[in-house]
Amino acid sequence: MNKVIDKNKLVTLIILLVVGITLLTLGIIFFDPIIEGIKENFVSNNNFIEVLKGLLNTIIITIVSFIIGIIVGMIICLIQGLEGDHPLILVLKNIAKFYVSIFRGTPLMVQLLIIYFVIFASFRGDSIYIAIIAFGLNSGAYVSEILRGGILSLPKGQMEAGRSLGLTYPTTMRKIILPQAIRNALPSLGNEFISLIKETSIVGFIGAFDLTLAFRKIANDTFDFEMVYIVMGIVYFVIIYIITVLLNKLERRLLKNVKTK
Repeated sequence: MNKVIDKNKLVTLIILLVVGITLLTLGIIFFDPIIEGIKENFVSNNNFIEVLKGLLNTIIITIVSFIIGIIVGMIICLIQGLEGDHPLILVLKNIAKFYVSIFRGTPLMVQLLIIYFVIFASFRGDSIYIAIIAFGLNSGAYVSEILRGGILSLPKGQMEAGRSLGLTYPTTMRKIILPQAIRNALPSLGNEFISLIKETSIVGFIGAFDLTLAFRKIANDTFDFEMVYIVMGIVYFVIIYIITVLLNKLERRLLKNVKTK
C-alpha cells in the first residue's frame, strides 16, 4: 500500500515538475508581453479592484448558497425518510420528491432566470440575493440525494438500534444516522461545493456582479480578450485547486479519526 502511495506521489511530482518547467519556459519567452498585458488590463486602470470585488461576491454566493443547500437538503432528506402512511406524511414525501425532480431535471440557468424574471419580477434589490436563493434551492436538491446515498450506505441496524432504545425517528437521524451519513458523503459534498463555485459564473445573466462578470467587463474595456480570459481561467483554477486540497486534507483527517476510535 505504501509503495502504491509513493508511486502516486512520484507521478504527481513529475507531472507538476513538467508543467512547472513548461510554464516557466513560456513565461521567460513571453515575459515582456505578459507583464505589459497585466499592467494594461489590471494595474493601470485599477481593474484589479473590480476583480477583487467580483471574487468576494463569488465567495459569498458560493458559501451562503451551500449553507442553504445543506439545510434544505437535510430537511428534504428527512422528509423522504419518514415512515408511515399518514396523509400528511405522504403529501410531504410527494412534495419533496417533486422538488428534487424539478431542480435536478432543469438547467440551473433556466432556474435562475425563472426565479429572477418571474418569481421575483418586482424585486428591486441586489440581484446577488436572488442568485443565492436560486443556487441554494438547486444545491438543496442535490445535497438531499447525496445525504440519502450516505444514509443508504449505512447498515440498517443503525436505525433499528436507535429506535429500539426508545429514540424517536428525528432524534435517531440527528444523533446517529446523519453524522455518519455526512462523513460518508463528504467527498460528494465537496464536489457539490466546487460545482457551485464554477456555476456562479452564470449569475451575470441577471446582473449580479461576480468574478466572471468582472473579467468580462475588463475584456470589453481593453479589447484584450485573450489575456483577460486566460487570467480568468487561471484564477478559477487556483481557487478550485486550493479548495480541493483543503477538502482532501479534511477528508483524510476525518478518516484518520474514525480509524483511531
